[in-house]
Amino acid sequence: MKNVEIKALTTEVLQNHIQSEKESLQRTKFAHAISNIESPINIRATRRLIARLKTEFHARQTAQPKQ
Repeated sequence: MKNVEIKALTTEVLQNHIQSEKESLQRTKFAHAISNIESPINIRATRRLIARLKTEFHARQTAQPKQ
């Protein structure tokens, strides 16, 4: 998912993507711990995607005026 696509998401969808990617990362890590997975690079890619999603989410939270 590219940054342009991430910025186009709504805040609710962004939160859902963060949660689902965290679950996916956890499953992949468990699978890799039990037996080597085919492509361990997916773990790094998933971590980076989560970081990009969280960065955009945090930017939106800080941009909102405090009430």
